[in-house]
Amino acid sequence: MTKQSIYKQPFALFLSGILSAATLSYWASVQAQAQTQPQQTTQPKFTSFKDAGKLRIQGSDKPFLPSGLGQSAKPNEGGTRGIPDQIDNRIPMLSRKYPWSTIGRVQGTTADAGSYHCTGALIGEDIVITNAHCVIDPGNGKLSQRIQFLPNVIDGQVQDTRDVANVTQVVYGTDFKEGATLNANDWAVMKINKPLGRKYGYLGVKSIASSSLIRNQKKYFFVGYSGDFPSAKYQQYFSTGAGWTASFQAGCSILREQANFLLHDCDTAGGSSGGPIIAMVNGEPYIIALNEGEVKNSTTKRDLYNVAVKMDFLDKLTARN
Repeated sequence: MTKQSIYKQPFALFLSGILSAATLSYWASVQAQAQTQPQQTTQPKFTSFKDAGKLRIQGSDKPFLPSGLGQSAKPNEGGTRGIPDQIDNRIPMLSRKYPWSTIGRVQGTTADAGSYHCTGALIGEDIVITNAHCVIDPGNGKLSQRIQFLPNVIDGQVQDTRDVANVTQVVYGTDFKEGATLNANDWAVMKINKPLGRKYGYLGVKSIASSSLIRNQKKYFFVGYSGDFPSAKYQQYFSTGAGWTASFQAGCSILREQANFLLHDCDTAGGSSGGPIIAMVNGEPYIIALNEGEVKNSTTKRDLYNVAVKMDFLDKLTARN
């Protein structure tokens, strides 16, 4: 993706209303492709951060690899489908092995019956992390009526349809009532009705000082169900449309922190909201930031930079400090 320098514009200008976060526009217009899945009949229980108290996440902050699942450093392992190299900066996530197995598609239904999707990742046996704007419409503050987590979706298929999970509870960091489209508390922790982490594993979470993240350039990778991927050049290798296979990009960087946001250069698009930015720490995968959206120039529609949520909110939520 073409990006302009983030150092040439004051950050406050981007929050003034003349620019918009493209990822958040899914609430206004996206109609996800139909896929037959078990339907959730009840709305999840929603709780704001201020009312949540201490959230006890089963397991720990450390990653978990289930016995017998297998691990792979190659996200496209499991069949190349004859795809040539270097079609895109991103490659399709085709592996059913850990840690790729932990990342899935968040499928939601809005209050007015619209369909949308985001990205989520398992961080516990029955806990998924994503963005708040993936469960609450930031335009009107309405809560999603139904939310599902589809683990490790590849070309529109989960490994086992019985593993499609319904979200039963949501703790969210913001309800967007203060009016800002971009929000440093744009996170949500969701409880699902199946302990998928036992089968698919889960990622660790780690709050690392921004200065350390910025110092380690091109050390991170990103996975997300972007609405522009697989791109047109890839489409001949897939039977489903964009947003039904996750993209992987290596060599991402956290560029700087500003106004309590992390600015990053991972390639993202609508649908990759909530996708994890991951670092390997002592050989194990940890989420070190959460993709929030792409800030575009309202006139040219070009990306200016990408915004991520810091992980220190989990310290506050679970009262570990």
